[in-house]
Amino acid sequence: MQRVDHLLPGASLGSERRLSVFRFGAGERKVYIQASLHADELPGMRTAWELKQRLAALEAEGRLNGVVELVPVANPIGLGQWLQASHLGRFEMNGGQNFNRGFVELASLVGPRVAAQLGDDEQANVRLIRQAMREVLDELPPPVGELQAMQRLLLRHACDAEIVLDLHCDFEACVHLYALPQHWPRWRSLAARLKAGVALLAEDSGGNSFDESCSLPWLRLARAYPQAAIPPACLATTVELGSMGDTRIEQARGSAEAILGFLAEQGLIAGEWPAMPEQCCEGVPFEGTEYLAAPHAGVVSFLRHAGERVEKGEALFEVVDPLSDKVSTVRAGTSGVLFALERGRYALAGHWMAKVAGREPFRTGRLIND
Repeated sequence: MQRVDHLLPGASLGSERRLSVFRFGAGERKVYIQASLHADELPGMRTAWELKQRLAALEAEGRLNGVVELVPVANPIGLGQWLQASHLGRFEMNGGQNFNRGFVELASLVGPRVAAQLGDDEQANVRLIRQAMREVLDELPPPVGELQAMQRLLLRHACDAEIVLDLHCDFEACVHLYALPQHWPRWRSLAARLKAGVALLAEDSGGNSFDESCSLPWLRLARAYPQAAIPPACLATTVELGSMGDTRIEQARGSAEAILGFLAEQGLIAGEWPAMPEQCCEGVPFEGTEYLAAPHAGVVSFLRHAGERVEKGEALFEVVDPLSDKVSTVRAGTSGVLFALERGRYALAGHWMAKVAGREPFRTGRLIND
């Protein structure tokens, strides 16, 4: 195992943070895994520690058929953001930016650099594009502040990987994945191993999130240069490992083994591993996800649990105003999987409280919420 520590530029005099990358194995193939980019989403960090132990053992046994780079703490900035005993790890407190938005869009930078050299050799094009991705990131102007520096370092380590896993969680949720629809056939194994409840599929959900900044450039380049053989060479996903409190040992170990089993299936780890389970969740268009909000302020009582399948018109939660005695029942507007619930039980008017993943697309534009 090799440890690489990057110093982030201090946001204030006399302060600095480190971003640590752990590298296992050797070879041309590469996997990149990071955890807790939203720093208060800790199931991924706990799973990453399990992965760290297992990868060290697999490396010692000579069973890694490539490089695995692991970043167990992808956001040291957000990890230190506390206010009166409340952890605020989703948004950067100085500027308010979501830590998983605004990553560099690589296709527009890489395209002009490689256009004249692209040909009909897929592997040559992949090597060329990956090298160009590294170069354009290295040649960007100096980062403005520690957040931009951190985001560039994360993308720099991930941009040349063939598989990228970004480990998150939701407030109260079943395991679910976000991915490009073109990649879903390959992700089905990971989803089945993780016992995911649903996969949300979209080419561009908006906001330049980390996983799409890794995978989407390959689709964009292939469309911009149709005469060249450009494969979808980066398989990237955001994996939501259930709820924020899902850090139990058996959960973390189960998630780690599911990820390792998937990597073994891709030929990146040698040895005998359990086969993919037969049962797998459905992949549905992200455009079919409904965000259900409270119609007025009040105390929320949920009527269904995260992970359950619900039908259109079914009651999902009540909002009670104890001053006026107003009680509102919020019902599903689509049939699908109730995959996430707000963790708080006091609602502000218009604030989302539940998410249902349906099969029929009805939304357009920016799909992802901040």
